[in-house]
Amino acid sequence: MKSIREIYKTGRGPSSSHTMGPERAAKLFAEAFPTADRFAVTLYGSLATTGKGHGTDVVLKKTLPAPTEVEFDVTTQVAHPNTMDLYALKDGERLGKWRVRSVGGGDIKILGVPLGVPPEVYPLKRFKEIACYCLFKNIRLSDYVEEYEGAEIWDFLHDVWRNMKAAVAEGLKATGTLPGGLNITRKAKLLYSQRHIDESPITRENRLVCAYAYAVSEQNAAGERVVTAPTCGASGVLPSVLMYMQEKHRFTDDQIVRGLAVGGLIGNIVKTSASISGAECGCQAEIGTACSMAAAAMAELFEMDIDQIEYAAEVAIEHHLGLTCDPVNGLVQIPCIERNAVAAMRAINALSLANFLTKTRKVSFDIIVETMRETGKDIRSNYRETSKGGLAKLYIEND
Repeated sequence: MKSIREIYKTGRGPSSSHTMGPERAAKLFAEAFPTADRFAVTLYGSLATTGKGHGTDVVLKKTLPAPTEVEFDVTTQVAHPNTMDLYALKDGERLGKWRVRSVGGGDIKILGVPLGVPPEVYPLKRFKEIACYCLFKNIRLSDYVEEYEGAEIWDFLHDVWRNMKAAVAEGLKATGTLPGGLNITRKAKLLYSQRHIDESPITRENRLVCAYAYAVSEQNAAGERVVTAPTCGASGVLPSVLMYMQEKHRFTDDQIVRGLAVGGLIGNIVKTSASISGAECGCQAEIGTACSMAAAAMAELFEMDIDQIEYAAEVAIEHHLGLTCDPVNGLVQIPCIERNAVAAMRAINALSLANFLTKTRKVSFDIIVETMRETGKDIRSNYRETSKGGLAKLYIEND
């Protein structure tokens, strides 16, 4: 299993698979063919059907150093839903071609081209195996991360936390309408500043956690900098709950990054054993994993035991099973922004259940991850980030 650095990546939204991945591929392709005077790109699958809404063509044209033509091929069937062909040309002659898969979280695979693949860092990849190892050595999951990543992982996670807090802070200040044509008004500042007339502690918690989730998600939708956790579309869940818990309980940044370590480990297990790509497994793979990461991170903050951390992570993802990915107009706005806030609150609920009921659980985290993978395979392609079904098909403004 690879480093949790592959889970937390900082970059511009609105999509790790539709903007971060293609941007990375374009940079590498341009380096491989520096004499090209023109480029062409053909997008397939989800990249073709929702690429306009995600701005895939925009990021490709900005990244490639010569005039670039982008074609959206919505008819050709491909093995992976986020596939694209890149062509380098000079004087009308083809210099080279790459077929690239954007596999989620900003990662790419280039067919037939050796790529500097991140090394395997962890020898174990199932939660049960990791838990048994930690119990045998009497260490916490965050200690396990340090053991294999090295002490330098804390500097990396401190930087991740700074970027997450910056996304929250900037999103809370921003106003106006999000780009893309849906005329979505930013709501984070309103949620944050408008106290309820008779606000109870639980109402205040709901309002603030949702405000922080909206803040990051709206920054992502606007193409600003966010941290994948595990993706751009689900980037609001983890920072929102950690920000709220830090403010409420005065957790230090050192404690927060230990939570991030455990959350990253959970996301890594899902990515390795199933998928974090909405195009592959629906939104359960993105927002479900984010909710699971958030619940586990909070459980680490409160120094809950490994069984409790597992239960929190399992509950969080289990109740997102079957969640479809049907963004309206291919934009990461409806229902994505609101969904981040709902998942953040669900992560807190999962934490509470884990605190109360851990010893009664019957379902393991590994089983629920495998269930998510199988469920994702069964979800029709229309409901996996193609914007051809569900809300994307039926949405009518002001209906």
